Amino acid sequence: MIELPFRLSSTPMPYPNLPQVACLLSVTFAAMTFIPDAEAQPAGFNYDEAEVPAYTLPDPLVDLAGKPVTDAAAWQHHRRAEVLRLFEDHVFGRTPTADVAVRFELLESDDQAYDGRATRKQVRAHFAARGHEVAMDILIYLPNGVDGHSPLFVGLNFNGNHTVTHDPAVPVNQNWIRGGDHRSTEADRGTSAKRWAIEAALERGYGMATIYCGDLDPDFDDGFQNGIHPMFYRDGQTQPDANEWGTIGAWAWGLSRAMDYFENDAAVNHEQVALLGHSRLGKSSLWGGASDERFAIVISNNSGCGGAALARRHFGETVERINTSFPHWFNDAHQAYNENEAAMPVDQHMLIALMAPRPVYIASATIDVWADPRGEFLSGKHAEPVYALFGKIGLAVDDQPVADHPVGDHIGYHLRTGKHNVTDYDWEQYLNFADRHFGRK
Repeated sequence: MIELPFRLSSTPMPYPNLPQVACLLSVTFAAMTFIPDAEAQPAGFNYDEAEVPAYTLPDPLVDLAGKPVTDAAAWQHHRRAEVLRLFEDHVFGRTPTADVAVRFELLESDDQAYDGRATRKQVRAHFAARGHEVAMDILIYLPNGVDGHSPLFVGLNFNGNHTVTHDPAVPVNQNWIRGGDHRSTEADRGTSAKRWAIEAALERGYGMATIYCGDLDPDFDDGFQNGIHPMFYRDGQTQPDANEWGTIGAWAWGLSRAMDYFENDAAVNHEQVALLGHSRLGKSSLWGGASDERFAIVISNNSGCGGAALARRHFGETVERINTSFPHWFNDAHQAYNENEAAMPVDQHMLIALMAPRPVYIASATIDVWADPRGEFLSGKHAEPVYALFGKIGLAVDDQPVADHPVGDHIGYHLRTGKHNVTDYDWEQYLNFADRHFGRK
């Protein structure tokens, strides 16, 4: 059992208003055909590239005083903190300061999982502060027969650890879940297993870890009375301040606590942990990777609006739609940009840039026009100048690739044929990307 008491800090960093500085990058694109899925793409929104409004992006390489950022040191020690704070204040929210007791408990371990190919660990993180207690369960599979410690993929899941595997030793999560009567049963075991290529990862020498996002904060708007938020309230506070974190911030916080555990598990190579998320959890992986530089690779799968897609394009899901449908995901200050994306001091290319110089991968799907595949590609493209400061090659192409043709170096990208999902094809690209950047090929 490991106990890690710690204090989270959110020391204010004052700065002037963002100057009216922006960049226009000239990018050409191959002709693409996107086929809307009528069931997945709500009517009344723009899916026509010809209807994308003219827009100008904020320049990640001009600081708040209007000074150009010309080298990696200036980015890493000055500009990066500015951009991170802008996302905290205007999108995801700041994590409040609090004394939170953290204790990790190994619930069970078995070296005969997956027919003896893996060791399964189930670890419970106990959080306590201000009379509130929350537990987060981490399910970990590590490959047997490897020398030393294993690199690892980690990501949040939607409905409980028992849904990502058919392994009967993983208990059915008893917390609130989306859909039905909001309670999971044995019938749900393995229902999301196709999205988690556990056996393929093990075969390649990677571990896999996952956490149910609802352990940290259930995915519905209850005014932040459940989950971890109340542990951070000041005396008399009943909900986060306007610039404080929402649910995505809470999910990212939990991912960082999982990394705290990985740093103390000798079987895990904590310097080679790849953070992955799909859809709303892809937004969380990007914010988690931006907030915590211990994640060596960050992967966004179909993350769309609020994730990898440029908000100013007004294509598919918009800031107003996402804030209306999911008001708990972001901070309250983000509401100011409903139908007002041009006023935001950031856009999502700057979120991708916060990963630099670490490798980052962005994935889209042809039928998932709600998530704006071209906007996701463009975020990677417009993040390239930051990677160039470190001598890193980004996407290495000017045109968005045709379907099923991965591109990129330190910024990876592919457009997969199909719908909003995570498939074996996606996982093959992520494993290849990790192999390359972790020196395993």
